[in-house]
Amino acid sequence: MAAPEVTDADARSALVAVREEIAKVVVGQEPVVTGLVTALLVRGHVLLEGVPGVAKTLLVNTLAAALDLRANRVQFTPDLMPADVTGQHLLDEAGTGFRFREGPVFTNLLLADEINRTPPRTQAALLEAMQERQVTTAGETRRLPEPFLVVATQNPVEYEGTYPLPEAQLDRFLFKLQVPYPNEEQEREILTRHDRGGDASDPAEAGVRRVADAATLTAARQHVRSVRVEAPVRDYVVALCRATRDAPAVELGVSPRGTTMLLHAAKAWAWLAGRPYLTPDEVKAVAKPTLRHRLQLRPEAELDGTTADLVLDGVLANVPVPR
Repeated sequence: MAAPEVTDADARSALVAVREEIAKVVVGQEPVVTGLVTALLVRGHVLLEGVPGVAKTLLVNTLAAALDLRANRVQFTPDLMPADVTGQHLLDEAGTGFRFREGPVFTNLLLADEINRTPPRTQAALLEAMQERQVTTAGETRRLPEPFLVVATQNPVEYEGTYPLPEAQLDRFLFKLQVPYPNEEQEREILTRHDRGGDASDPAEAGVRRVADAATLTAARQHVRSVRVEAPVRDYVVALCRATRDAPAVELGVSPRGTTMLLHAAKAWAWLAGRPYLTPDEVKAVAKPTLRHRLQLRPEAELDGTTADLVLDGVLANVPVPR
């Protein structure tokens, strides 16, 4: 018997419930949570930037629990080798041949913690996994589970001993999300929960339930694809991305891949809001997280204090918005 169809409304309700489950253990950070859900809807990957201790790992573990998905965490260190991520061939116990032992990348949610602390060779091992959703070793290709999402983190204040991600790898991330400190009220709530003895490190202990699964996610993706995009809004997406290439402070603007990702992210944002068509408001809502890591600024502009977000503020203010 065929599985019952997950309707548009049921899929959206389940994904909204995921955000509510995460709120049981993570105080605040709603934009980051919505960004992670949006990335799952369009098969994107996410780069989280924030100082230690702002619940980045807890976010990923709780998201996996609410969606009943597998999650692995890899601490990226200077001595991490590509095989430590993708897997390797080992001599079997009988000594008669080799068998492949899957690495931690064979999961649904991979937390690549402090990805910029490992050399480029190991960072590049993730490129094929992120783009092709497969791993090739010894001439043999193995598909990764579906869904597959890489959530990488990097610390914005400690750059000593780090290896900045190359533009080619940054372009693979759908979003670069900034994870801020909680505000004063949220920090009081965190302390209150700890004072009551809550174990935030264990989503099940904190009462997080499975409210959706991979099948729900698959159905939701189909519904996102049906969000209508009129030509003026599509042209607006193109105009925004092309304007970044002409900005005086920018050495390298948004790639065509970035343009397509902005469209997909905006459609998912519209769908989560219950809108069957795309408007410029959704495009503007996701423009900064989708585009900020795709801009390479001129060195002199960086010395003057210009940031990617400031450039995007100017682009959003100057590109005409369709009515």
